[in-house]
Amino acid sequence: MSTPTSLSAPADAAISTGRPVRLGLVGSGWIGAFHAQSVALRIPGAVLAAVADPVPGAAEKVAAPLGVDTIYLHAADLFASPDVDGVIISSPAFTHTDLVVAAAEAGKAVFVEKPMALTLEDADRAIAAAQNAGVPLQVGFNRRYATDFAAAGRLVHSGKVGTPQLLRSLTRDPGLANPGAIKPWTIFNETLIHDFDTLNWFNAGATPVEVVALADALVAPDYKDKGLLDTAVVTIRYDNGAIATAEANFSASYGYDVRGEIFGSKGMITAGDVRSTSMRFYGADGEAAETTRLNIDLFHQAYTDELVAFVDAIRTGEVAGAAGEDARAALVVALAARASIERGAVVRINQDGSLA
Repeated sequence: MSTPTSLSAPADAAISTGRPVRLGLVGSGWIGAFHAQSVALRIPGAVLAAVADPVPGAAEKVAAPLGVDTIYLHAADLFASPDVDGVIISSPAFTHTDLVVAAAEAGKAVFVEKPMALTLEDADRAIAAAQNAGVPLQVGFNRRYATDFAAAGRLVHSGKVGTPQLLRSLTRDPGLANPGAIKPWTIFNETLIHDFDTLNWFNAGATPVEVVALADALVAPDYKDKGLLDTAVVTIRYDNGAIATAEANFSASYGYDVRGEIFGSKGMITAGDVRSTSMRFYGADGEAAETTRLNIDLFHQAYTDELVAFVDAIRTGEVAGAAGEDARAALVVALAARASIERGAVVRINQDGSLA
């Protein structure tokens, strides 16, 4: 992949010799605010140059404490700025594809939160826009950067576990404060999409060919008729014979629980731990441990490191983390899971990712 076309030759040289990479943020919700802090405070070699949000006052709320005074209501104005090398898109999911395309067409390197798209057509549109512009496109699958998941990935890809046979990934969120705010299919599109990417990444080189899903509203059953699914299990068969399961639930009262497992012909690898430290308390009521309650705590370093990788991608023109094609592959599984629920049947996946 070529270097970002938005940068002039002198600017390219400046970056390669140490000028900070200038990043713009689109979307200043909770994860956008965290990314803004990461860029401004935790990533050497990068600066937060601008923030855009269509809600009046929202961008200022994030930017001002970080000393950023370049604010936009419209993302297009940020994309047009010559003072921005790359953009971080953390707006609502349904806006992602159009923003990726617009940013790429403006010549900006793009980091977009998951999901990159909600349809295969949109996924292909985003990938094509980045390829045509010659800019890096990285997607926010942060588990690849968590210390334990990254170590598991390295080990399985080295062949240490042998041929993967059974894989597992799970996400259990610690609560469902407002079930009415959860959009239909969120459990597949925005929650389990992480698990689908993790499983595809662990089983690198293999392709999902069959998916079957079960899902229900067990946490907030009164909202099922409004489209809420808060509990799900998805089984995936790959073309190398491996069988994987992904599960999610929105009511883990004990903390934020994310784990993965790879069982292969030579052994087993596990990753993830709800416990925030290795400390244990032993008392009259038994053993107790502190647990993590927020994903930005559980994946604090991973969220930061994925943006470090994005800065590196801007400097080199090459994406080392999850690229647009990886986001498309995870979306294929999410769409197959949804189709399985709608059909009440196993869903076959064609070679091009379309559903049989």
